[in-house]
Amino acid sequence: MNEKNQWGLGLRKGIVLLVDHNPDWQQAFAEEDARIRAAVGPIVIDLQHFGSTSIPTIRAKPILDVMLGIADFDQGPLLAPVLAGIGYEYVANAGVPNHVFGKGEPRTHLLHVVAHDGPKWHRNIRFRDRLLADAALARDYEALKDRLAVEFADNRAAYTDAKQKFIDAAVA
Repeated sequence: MNEKNQWGLGLRKGIVLLVDHNPDWQQAFAEEDARIRAAVGPIVIDLQHFGSTSIPTIRAKPILDVMLGIADFDQGPLLAPVLAGIGYEYVANAGVPNHVFGKGEPRTHLLHVVAHDGPKWHRNIRFRDRLLADAALARDYEALKDRLAVEFADNRAAYTDAKQKFIDAAVA
């Protein structure tokens, strides 16, 4: 069984489990946004809630995805000591071309540090906004995620990789 925090967030490493959307996730993001901005300071250009927990109509892994946009992508790892102070650990070789910081065990938050206004920033925002605007696309994505969660229940990296083709098509 996975322990959940006050927001219904928390998933053990490597496990894929989808849960119904929790409307409290928006408040969880708002509080984390304030916490990150206070810790990191002026290096923050923007913070966005993205990923499936930001889409109220679909099921999601109970891990809040936050994207931090900074001016210089190469400065991302230098945030490790500051972010450690608010519970984040740097996840080297996370399998994505972002600087990733994880919080909690079981994992409750993933912070993706990317170049603000760069390709990853725009791609992630575009995909989130497409899902929010297109109910049929969101349902198709949820159906894919449901199938993949069964197929890759104990392999989160493979689950993430298997969604890529759908995401690529949605943002093309």
